Amino acid sequence: MFESLSNRLSSTIQKLRGRARLTEENIREAMRDVRIALLEADVALPVVSALVERIKQRAVGQDVLKSLSPGQALVKVVQQELTAVMGSQNSELNLNCPAPAVILMAGLQGAGKTTTVAKLAKHLRERKKKKVMVVSCDVYRPAAIEQLKTLAAQVDALFHPSELGEAAVTIVNRALDDARKSFADVLIIDSAGRLAIDGAMMEEIAAVHEAANPIETLFVVDAMTGQDAANTAKAFAAALPLTGVILTKTDGDARGGAALSVRYITGRPIKFIGAGEKPDALEPFHPERAASRILDMGDVLSLVEEVERKVDQEKVQKLAEKVMKGKKFDLNDMRDQMLQMQNMGGLTGLMDKLPGMGQIPQNLKDKVNNKDIDRMIAIIGSMTKKERRHPDLLNGSRKVRVARGSGTQPADVNRVLKQYQQMEKMMSKLSGGGLKGLMRNMKGMMGPGGMGPGGMLPPR
Repeated sequence: MFESLSNRLSSTIQKLRGRARLTEENIREAMRDVRIALLEADVALPVVSALVERIKQRAVGQDVLKSLSPGQALVKVVQQELTAVMGSQNSELNLNCPAPAVILMAGLQGAGKTTTVAKLAKHLRERKKKKVMVVSCDVYRPAAIEQLKTLAAQVDALFHPSELGEAAVTIVNRALDDARKSFADVLIIDSAGRLAIDGAMMEEIAAVHEAANPIETLFVVDAMTGQDAANTAKAFAAALPLTGVILTKTDGDARGGAALSVRYITGRPIKFIGAGEKPDALEPFHPERAASRILDMGDVLSLVEEVERKVDQEKVQKLAEKVMKGKKFDLNDMRDQMLQMQNMGGLTGLMDKLPGMGQIPQNLKDKVNNKDIDRMIAIIGSMTKKERRHPDLLNGSRKVRVARGSGTQPADVNRVLKQYQQMEKMMSKLSGGGLKGLMRNMKGMMGPGGMGPGGMLPPR
């Protein structure tokens, strides 16, 4: 998300960043570029006008022109205003009520509502330590109930059954009773969706809302619909007391118009964003971090949180103990590291959160993709257990066998072994306590032939 907007805004801001003095004229020129960038990102026109006007007012005032570093001050102003338009700070779910806390999910058909119910259940169970029950009131869409039942089993949530043809209010009342008897902390209700907003849909969901009396009513919307997402959310907000919005399919949206429009138009905060089909692909939305990513400042805080949550700490500890004892780092260890990286979204997922990635030429970015890591994992997987523990055994004939088994070429096997040798040297420096040597090795690995963009296996 935000890729195209980030590229346009970063180049505009970069022109002004290093200037010792800014004038009203070149600020006006920059604001014209900012306006075009926002419109191209499918941000709603009222949001564009308000945002550009606020930035312009602050830029030609004391905040920027009187600053010792006006270019840097302008970047700060743009970041602050982008953050403000998206909601200033993360808005957490309010679960402060007698159990079960009811969360009602609303939205159009095709927005990913049922999948998001399961993702939210997993989020609450794992990060908030809540016992979660889910129920489907979608008695119109074929297999909707079965889909939620399957997803509930995957995320280890309780599932309350419902039947086609049942009244939605009847299902809700029965689910509430079951949640109380099961001592569930949270009950998530998946309401029926429609292909478009209609009166019957609004009447039914209003009746469901009255019966459930939810503490949170969340609108699930497809980010790829751009400013239409904000307009649809506004229509729902007029019929329901929405408490927040969940943006889905953000991994397929390079523009980011929905994220910049929804809060301003509806007055409701974006609470979560979904990126991908996996059950853990739901993240709390932090406006300040999103603004930093738009301006190519990266999102290091989210990266750190992701590492803490997704990296297998037990494996990390075992590897650290192994290395500190002077034991040899082998190809099994290398494969574990790559699998952990894939679990965090791969190289592309990591790069998305690093500062300054907008300055890297696109042709270099295109060379970095997760298929390279997949191929390296396949190559190591094609080796015998003994070869992984003792890479020196890999002579010419063995490399040919490994290449054939992994669907690659012997040259690809050689590249993996070269990268392994560099990592093994780095680990040996670490075991010897040679921090300077370790840093030199890491720097060397980022160059051609190493683990950086120049060192990946060539694309096929």
